[in-house]
Amino acid sequence: METTAKNNARIVAIVVMFFIYAMISFVTNLAAPIGTIWGYQFEGNSVLGMMGNMMNFLAYLFMGIPAGNMLVRIGYKKTALWALAVGVIGLFVQFLSSFVGTESVVTTFSSTNAEGVATTFPITLNFFIYLLGAFICGFCVCMLNTVVNPMLNLLGGGGNKGNQLLQFGGALNSLSGTLTPLFVGMLIGVLSKQTQIGAVNPLLFIGIGIFAVAFVILSFVSIPEPNLSNGKKIKYSHSPWNFRHTVLGVVGIFFYVGIEIGIPGTLNFYLADQSANGAGVQGQASAIAGAIVAVYWLFMLIGRTLSGFISGSVSSRTQLIAVSTTAIILIVLAIFIPKTTTFPVPEFLYEGGAQVPVSAFLLILCGLCTSIMWGGIFNLAVEGLGKYTAQASGIFMMMVVGGGVMPLIQNAIAKSSGYMASYWLVVAMLAYLLYYGLVGSKNVNTDIPVDEETPDALNL
Repeated sequence: METTAKNNARIVAIVVMFFIYAMISFVTNLAAPIGTIWGYQFEGNSVLGMMGNMMNFLAYLFMGIPAGNMLVRIGYKKTALWALAVGVIGLFVQFLSSFVGTESVVTTFSSTNAEGVATTFPITLNFFIYLLGAFICGFCVCMLNTVVNPMLNLLGGGGNKGNQLLQFGGALNSLSGTLTPLFVGMLIGVLSKQTQIGAVNPLLFIGIGIFAVAFVILSFVSIPEPNLSNGKKIKYSHSPWNFRHTVLGVVGIFFYVGIEIGIPGTLNFYLADQSANGAGVQGQASAIAGAIVAVYWLFMLIGRTLSGFISGSVSSRTQLIAVSTTAIILIVLAIFIPKTTTFPVPEFLYEGGAQVPVSAFLLILCGLCTSIMWGGIFNLAVEGLGKYTAQASGIFMMMVVGGGVMPLIQNAIAKSSGYMASYWLVVAMLAYLLYYGLVGSKNVNTDIPVDEETPDALNL
């Protein structure tokens, strides 16, 4: 009877973690398509357009380690509840940006496009309000990520089984990521300088409602608390930084999130850009871009689902090596294939017979590759950490800031050298992940005690 109750509690906990995984993607993937609205208002400046995405991920830099400490001090459940409350605030602040400060000019910004034409345009207060909302939402998803990743790995028992749950959770994350840019694209339609942030308010309202409902449900759900210290401060004789494979995995997480966000984010700008620098898409370019990018996240959904079925028998290391190599090949091909080589957009994605470059198809195929990277890197990097896992999770979340930093750098390269040239940065990051899978993921610090019973901790 007791065993049945424990199994039921485990299943409920897994379902809750899966749901949280989906909401993480919803909040995160609002930033890039919303950024196209700001980009058009700022004379097509994609760097400014990506600032919301940057603020979202910048929050990880400040919240990662505190979130890991919250797991130890107040537990997984309370950390998740705090995160959901913060998410409601962040989405509401973004909603305020649709009507507060729309006419108040704060500063002006000068920019020079690829043709050498200089433009100056005003930046209004509502843009900064939106950035604040994106930053607050970043705190939310950082805390949620800190909860869901070690918890799913724990509930799966670590190793291949732990990675299996991470991949299934990631599949739901990708489903949410697939639908979000698609819905944003449908709400926006044809982009112009007259398009306002208020066009996506329906999705913000939905997000606020879901977070509120999730808060109520989670309040009544029992979650395992393996590292709870009941408010006591614990200091161990070692830390996650003493494990080489963990440190290299932290760098890998930084690059991976930059890859995951940078591929579809830059592609969205490329397809939506109807200037000579863009992909040359005719018609409702923004809607087409949203539909194409949605397929990238759909491929991530497919990849994570497939990985979930095979991860019980195929190691995280093998999967990471295979997909890193494949992604490098796909992106190099995309860089060299001219944009005049096109293929028709399927009717179920866009009615009208639109043509997009073949390179776009190769880039969205990378979704199959990036799909398994997060779970694989996390699983490899925390393997053998024991009592240091919660702290490590916080460090990993801090490095998710790479999803803001690297796409921003990529878009700066795109602005100066062209969209496709910017993908060489992605190739370099993928090369590092290949190295991590081949060499860096091996635990060479097995002499460090990691069991809770080991007397190397002080209650302070």
